[in-house]
Amino acid sequence: MPVTRMNHAVLYVRDVARTVAFYRDVLGFRVKSEVPGQAAFLQAPASTNDHDLGLFQVAPDAAPSMAGRGMVGLYHIAWEVDTLDELDRIAGALRDAGALVGASDHGTTKALYAHDPDGLEFEVCWLVPADRLPVEVDQATGPLDLAAEKARYGGSTRGGVGVSFPAPL
Repeated sequence: MPVTRMNHAVLYVRDVARTVAFYRDVLGFRVKSEVPGQAAFLQAPASTNDHDLGLFQVAPDAAPSMAGRGMVGLYHIAWEVDTLDELDRIAGALRDAGALVGASDHGTTKALYAHDPDGLEFEVCWLVPADRLPVEVDQATGPLDLAAEKARYGGSTRGGVGVSFPAPL
């Protein structure tokens, strides 16, 4: 199964309109199609996918996801951004929305963690370009210092080159 990338994720939510507003207003997703009060299909700003996120409304009194707290289930989905400047901008938007719950340096990735209106967790990350990775990668997770990472790699340096997509020849 030669997977080349993830195409989309589907979430069950309590209120599809509220969740659409969050992903649209905070992260810039576009509504590609919807059935009001039932479902919506969203596309990330730089995506060429038909949709990246499907949302299906279940009920306003639906119980929260218990995944990871005594039952199996998906922990989070992760979206990759091109630059640390973009990651920094998104950190501010998530902070302003009260959705940012963490920021970690995983060595090879610089990651933000946030909750959507239903408490479902997602990650937004920047990947260190392959030619900037050390021979020995420290996989320990530490706190993310975005200012220090921007000083180290440059705010506009394209991430994921040679990792998520091929390096130019």
